[in-house]
Amino acid sequence: MGVKITVLVTAVVALLCVSIFCLLPRMVKAHCDTLDGPVIMEAKKALEKGEVAPVLKWVKPEHEGEIRSAFKKTLDVRSKGSEAKEFADMYFFETLVRLHRAGEEAPYDGIKPAGTDLGPAVSGADKALENGSVDDLVKLVTDEVAKGIRERFAHTMEKKKDAEKSVEAGRKYVDSYVTYVHYVERLYNDATAKALTHGGAEGAKTEGGHKH
Repeated sequence: MGVKITVLVTAVVALLCVSIFCLLPRMVKAHCDTLDGPVIMEAKKALEKGEVAPVLKWVKPEHEGEIRSAFKKTLDVRSKGSEAKEFADMYFFETLVRLHRAGEEAPYDGIKPAGTDLGPAVSGADKALENGSVDDLVKLVTDEVAKGIRERFAHTMEKKKDAEKSVEAGRKYVDSYVTYVHYVERLYNDATAKALTHGGAEGAKTEGGHKH
């Protein structure tokens, strides 16, 4: 049994190593609505240069017209003074992020402040792109994957020892078993996902899986 779990962990980790760089775009959604996130940082540069083209990649084609219109209005208003500039810029940021989120089929709940804690995965994903190396990110994620599988496996094995002693003990084993198997299944489905678009829809597709 020890050999089997070692093989399972190795397989899942290997799959994640291969796929994680391709899955990075999904992580962007986690911080596209922060003032120091990639969407707004690029929007700031676009406004300073007066060129809308760089931000259009953050929205779907059907939203491009609205972004172009909002960009033009913002440039007109921000020329009327510092207070007007601040108001106009925030209007454009909110419009851009809202439509970006709409393209992900994700809700928009406002702009979050700069410095918002995004967790090690998102920060690590951005750092990997900045450094041009994914090695540290792969290690971060695969270490957590291996730890998560081993912990759930060990807990399930412990419950399995007493599973036949009583109905209550058997149910505890089943609860642990279902948690363990679904955890591994979600990891595997994410690692082998064919669609590399980001947003809430993909996660929802892989969440259900088989029923036990």
